[in-house]
Amino acid sequence: MTSQDLIDALRDADAVKFGEFELSHGGTSEYYVDKYVFETDPRSLELIAEAFADRVGDAKLAGVALGAVPLVAVTSVETGQPYVIARKQAKEYGTGNRIEGDLAEGEEVVVLEDIATTGQSAVDAVEALREAGAVVDRVIVVVDRQEGAAENLAEHDVELESLLTADDLLADAPDDVGDGS
Repeated sequence: MTSQDLIDALRDADAVKFGEFELSHGGTSEYYVDKYVFETDPRSLELIAEAFADRVGDAKLAGVALGAVPLVAVTSVETGQPYVIARKQAKEYGTGNRIEGDLAEGEEVVVLEDIATTGQSAVDAVEALREAGAVVDRVIVVVDRQEGAAENLAEHDVELESLLTADDLLADAPDDVGDGS
């Protein structure tokens, strides 16, 4: 799989939208990558699973709930490696777990995420996994919006890797998108 294959799949699925959008961290953007569109598209999921599988090594996989759960599940199937789910907060019922799945003390874990803007949800997941005893030093995302996530994660001794960047997605976008105009 090439980066262009994934870009084409995301665009074919209509996951890359242009206009004015409010982002989860409160900012606005001239483009939006709709994770729920690409996470429900079989071709996109297939390409993402293949690309993640090429990068994860032997580490246990972790997905950030809710968005990255389909991504970590298909990557688990692709690699044969088990995974855990990092919740944003502990459940208020049942087991009350923040980390779902089997995780051993000292186990190496790589976090898979959909889109990184500030990277804060990935930082929160890394911290929860570390509190549960995992060793985490990498987060791999489908799209890095290049808005500070790498720097934020680096402050927590975590490397951000991405399958695509905003620059990749916007390389041949409409003229008024991605250039600040």
